[in-house]
Amino acid sequence: MDEKDEKIISILMKNARIPKTKIAEELNVTETAIRKRISKLERSKVILGYKAVINYKTAGLSASLTGVDVEPDRLWEVIGKLKDIEEIKSIYLTTGDHMLMLEIVGKSVDELSEIHERISKLEGVKRICPAVILEVLK
Repeated sequence: MDEKDEKIISILMKNARIPKTKIAEELNVTETAIRKRISKLERSKVILGYKAVINYKTAGLSASLTGVDVEPDRLWEVIGKLKDIEEIKSIYLTTGDHMLMLEIVGKSVDELSEIHERISKLEGVKRICPAVILEVLK
């Protein structure tokens, strides 16, 4: 990964829908070069995907950022099970207060509670700490 790749990533993090022609103009290269670089970043798993930033409240949804503590020897087993839960949109392996941080989106706070309950019952999960998102600010 070089300086141009880093700039492409920075641009995409701000707006993943920006036309490739605009990125090419900004970096003073061809659109074909940008397409190739983005494709390479995707294949090498530097770019894992693209997501919309949703205002959950306006969309009529509920969401949480949930910390999860896991028995260390069961970490990857638990992650595999979490990946199968459709409402979990992101899973982050972290340092700090929790081993994992999850972004969970549901239709209601009640549904979030059910999902949190399901997660807490997974073998290997020691503790969960949900924080319901009140409003997305950025």
